[in-house]
Amino acid sequence: MKKEGKPIEFLDAKVLKRIKLIVLDVDGVVVPRGTEIRQKGDELLMKIKRVPVEEIEQIRKLVGKGFHVNINSGRGLWMLQQMFFDVLPFVSLTYENGSATWYKGKVTQHVNVFKELRSVSEDLRNVKDARIKGFEPKEFITTVHCTGRVKEIEKIVVRRRKLYTDWNGEAYDIGVKRVQTKAVGLKKLIKLLKLKRKNVLAMGDNFNDRELLDCAGVAVTADKGRVDGDFHVPLDGDILPAQRLMARILEVTG
Repeated sequence: MKKEGKPIEFLDAKVLKRIKLIVLDVDGVVVPRGTEIRQKGDELLMKIKRVPVEEIEQIRKLVGKGFHVNINSGRGLWMLQQMFFDVLPFVSLTYENGSATWYKGKVTQHVNVFKELRSVSEDLRNVKDARIKGFEPKEFITTVHCTGRVKEIEKIVVRRRKLYTDWNGEAYDIGVKRVQTKAVGLKKLIKLLKLKRKNVLAMGDNFNDRELLDCAGVAVTADKGRVDGDFHVPLDGDILPAQRLMARILEVTG
């Protein structure tokens, strides 16, 4: 039985009393889903998404109230730094599915998977399929953007038992099982900040956020059809899930 949780309006001061760390997924939560990318030979074109001004201001206010805000994403560090440039002094960035965390200008690498991923990356770049849009620049995981599922990509990864491949509807994230997950990154961050699981509130919307939300004391789903949560926010309308969540927290904490 799927656990969709209570509407976000039920998130109250009693629940928030123990929360010190707010963790947000990016695509589908802070910004709309979808990536504009086009690669032809050695030329790559990607559009940088900008975090809405309203959310920038909300993050600043939350930090002013004593919360630590962490961005936990499958995206690479450079892209996240561009997206969150206006609030970099106020947040930490855990990137590429828990592989590393940027905090106060310092990068803490959580995994070393160079050997496991180098050969598969070479094989994937040799796949010829019109549905492949391009490879997103990343350090630790391999992400292939496609207009639809590509069976050859899945076959290449399946042959390597240590690896996983997550299809999120627009891209494949490929990494090492049980090593490169958003949950691993969150656990490392909790230790770094000297907090406990009960101090964490996390929001996600996609299949690769399941373990992340399971590791949080309070889980908020932005898509109850894909991932469970203690609370949920609606997908309808123009207001992004993170904006709804942060508005509720600011309202409750005065």
